[in-house]
Amino acid sequence: MEDLRVAPGPGAPRGLVIPGAELLEQFSHASGPGGQGVNTADSRVQLSWDLATTAALSDSQRERALAALAPRLSGTVLTVTASEQRSQLRNRAAARERLAALLREALVPPIPRRRTKPTRGSQRRRLEAKRQRGATKAQRRRPGVE
Repeated sequence: MEDLRVAPGPGAPRGLVIPGAELLEQFSHASGPGGQGVNTADSRVQLSWDLATTAALSDSQRERALAALAPRLSGTVLTVTASEQRSQLRNRAAARERLAALLREALVPPIPRRRTKPTRGSQRRRLEAKRQRGATKAQRRRPGVE
């Protein structure tokens, strides 16, 4: 099997190359279109990749990917399925693209939140709105006995 190339992006500035030996492809019957060949062709593709044992990721990338993809993982194995096409070859390509997209998205580092201060105008408007609301409620009260 050939290597999977992941395009450069945030978290992987030079891109990634996943060795083909680390990828596991399994084929099975796909539901859906296919005519007479639907019961004979194994066109559904399951592409699996173990994040814990791979040499393609650095330690920081591995931690980030494991945390981001945790709901999708079975242990440390990421599995992607493709069965939209009638052709096994096209489903293989779709599964590889999907795995690369998931990985590229998972490796994006979190954007740190910068603390901001409310502007003087926004504080003034907020306090004026509170005063206005309080005045409206005060007018609804029953007049007191004075």
